[in-house]
Amino acid sequence: MNASLSTVSYIAATILFILSLGGLSNPETARRGNLFGMIGMALAVVATVFGPRVTPAGYAWIIGALVVGGAVGLIAAKKVQMTQMPELVALMHSLVGLAACLVGFASYIDTSTVFPTPAEKSIHEMEIYIGILIGAVTFSGSIVAFLKLSGKVGGKPLLLPGRHWLNLAGLLIVIWFGRVFLQAGTHEAGMLPLIIMTVIALLFGVHMVMAIGGADMPVVVSMLNSYSGWAAAATGFMLSNDLLIVVGALVGSSGAILSYIMCRAMNRNFLSVIAGGFGTGGGTVTKGDASQPEGEVSPISAAETAELLREARSVIIVPGYGMAVAQAQHTVFEITRLLRDKGVNVRFGIHPVAGRMPGHMNVLLAEAKVPYDIVMEMDEINEDFPKTDVVMVIGANDIVNPAAQEDPGSPIAGMPVLEVWKAKTSIVMKRSMASGYAGVDNPLFYKDNNRMLFGDAKKMLDEVLGALKS
Repeated sequence: MNASLSTVSYIAATILFILSLGGLSNPETARRGNLFGMIGMALAVVATVFGPRVTPAGYAWIIGALVVGGAVGLIAAKKVQMTQMPELVALMHSLVGLAACLVGFASYIDTSTVFPTPAEKSIHEMEIYIGILIGAVTFSGSIVAFLKLSGKVGGKPLLLPGRHWLNLAGLLIVIWFGRVFLQAGTHEAGMLPLIIMTVIALLFGVHMVMAIGGADMPVVVSMLNSYSGWAAAATGFMLSNDLLIVVGALVGSSGAILSYIMCRAMNRNFLSVIAGGFGTGGGTVTKGDASQPEGEVSPISAAETAELLREARSVIIVPGYGMAVAQAQHTVFEITRLLRDKGVNVRFGIHPVAGRMPGHMNVLLAEAKVPYDIVMEMDEINEDFPKTDVVMVIGANDIVNPAAQEDPGSPIAGMPVLEVWKAKTSIVMKRSMASGYAGVDNPLFYKDNNRMLFGDAKKMLDEVLGALKS
């Protein structure tokens, strides 16, 4: 494949990637967007492998890498559960960061490239330095995010004394060694500052994500998505690959915009999330204090829940991470279909940060074939709760916590939430009275119009479905 044909293929792949992002912005066109993305990636890989910069001698290595990578991807697609998607996404981000680091070191070690002027050589070395910096932060930060999302590390933020000064000191050291690196006369002299910067960047990535609390993890996922994009763009600069630069910029900018949207949905400042979020280990029972809600909860059975649903004219279902863990989305769809056949107006209320990553609940409901037109965003459905007979909250906690509006001293004060307590009756499905991922108690449980359906979400919903059918 000559250079002209390779360039045309890159342009076509870029267009397909843009169409893919456009399709992914809406659930109804997401499948088409994914298809565009897959075609674009296949075209990009073929154009690169058979392009002018790859010699036939390298085909064996490339084919071997494609076979190994493809096998890992197929196994992951078959074995990874939908509940594990957030940590899988974080793990994939780490691989992008690792690739940027490896490409950076390989580009620096390679002495075959001859630069016409010292300025071009300095620019190339600056690209290498920045690319490895971004890649190292992305790699280590994504690994910590994976450990947090998979439950191997607690959700409580690690707030070291003087952490902001530590970050500032690390930044100044990185800048200083960047100057040393650019002034190094030989590759041997430049390797030491490059390695020191890499170690500092890896430590910064760990420190940054460890300082972010469990409740802010959806922002972390979108933020790391942005970092991985910029790491890919930096790799493109190092390799002089226009497609990587464009695609990396697309991913980086879209991830940054998504992070901003997530922060707005949580009433959080992006810089405050990076500086250190709030939250304790997920699923812990908060200790009693003066601000803890008081009162008694009103339990309800599956049969009583079915009776309330049968008599309702309007029902809103609010899914959360508990539904994902129980893999109850298919039973939820069966209940939805049964109620709609009986003339009940059933809709879903989705909070922007429900679950462990942006769009987590939308993906689960789409997998269960819930119609897109009844899946509503928080801003679309919040005003309808006062006119709703029954709200079913399935495994959600922080996103339906009235303390966000009623308690100015709450850690989640000001965070936009789904106002489920305004419905005639709310039913919260939980295994226990444990707090949510943010570690904040929920006054909703004690409200007079709320009922608690305790137990595994899948088992309880199966019982509700059986009672509805009978």
